[in-house]
Amino acid sequence: MAGVSVQAFRRQGRRFGAGLVCSEMVSCAGLSHGNERTLGYLRIAADEHPLAVQIFGSEPEVMAEAARMVEDAGADLVDINFGCPVRKVTKTGAGATLLDEPDRACRIVAAVAEAVDVPISVKMRRGLENGSRRCLAIGPKLVEAGAATLTLHPRSARQMYTGEADHSLTAELVELVDVPVVASGDIVSLAKAQSVLATTGAEAVMVGRAAQGNPWALRQIMGVDEEPSREEVAAELILFIRETARELGEHRATGFLKKFYGWYLGRGRFPRPFKQELTQLASLAEVEQRLLAAAPGARFVLERLEDDLPQGDEILLDLPISVYGGG
Repeated sequence: MAGVSVQAFRRQGRRFGAGLVCSEMVSCAGLSHGNERTLGYLRIAADEHPLAVQIFGSEPEVMAEAARMVEDAGADLVDINFGCPVRKVTKTGAGATLLDEPDRACRIVAAVAEAVDVPISVKMRRGLENGSRRCLAIGPKLVEAGAATLTLHPRSARQMYTGEADHSLTAELVELVDVPVVASGDIVSLAKAQSVLATTGAEAVMVGRAAQGNPWALRQIMGVDEEPSREEVAAELILFIRETARELGEHRATGFLKKFYGWYLGRGRFPRPFKQELTQLASLAEVEQRLLAAAPGARFVLERLEDDLPQGDEILLDLPISVYGGG
């Protein structure tokens, strides 16, 4: 969920009933070097808890140092990424590549587990190549090294997000380890979540892409089958815009948010040209004005949402101020 799971996204997920939210993956090297943008990922609000912060890297000592920073920031869980299939991550020896280096992967987990007092989780794919069963070989070893829970997305790194997640592997992993297993991949509906839980024995499911611009999917997966009104959609998007601009700064947020317009406004909620119109607007204020013009009642929904938000509860670390306000 890199480039998606910012604080505004996580807080929204908690409001819609997610039992645990997770940050986008954070570079342990960036934390170690004091990179301002990377340090900004450690900004945590009280209404995010329980929260996992996910780190990635290939060196045990650097990962341990990053984990200590994550714990100090207030995270409830340190999640280690052994699943990212993106080339710019795997070419550094991090992400899914570590599934083919079990000794190094176990040293990373052991170093992180020794460095912090909060639980350690590991997110992984089935392996690098299609048909791989590497996750079943390495999963028990990661538990021995200190992982308190495992999350499996049973696609290969080569698959990226194509094809289907093979949750028969999830069921096999559940039988192999004595820690909770979380099932990830294609969890898009209540029926799918129930099926995966029933057939795998997993303790929980993880929802990713299905919640992008559609937090109502979380409630639907938990059995509340209600479609949002246009006013509710517009209000949630405006709140997301405001929260993201506060977090990232106006300039950075303007480009970042454009992909969200299609996610929110699709599914037949608004005419297709409307999304394109929003992406052409020069400022977030103009985007907000157009949304309110298209759904005037959203103003009242938005007021209610903002009244319900907690105020003044963010943890402000002793870090460069520019990462928080965007300037």
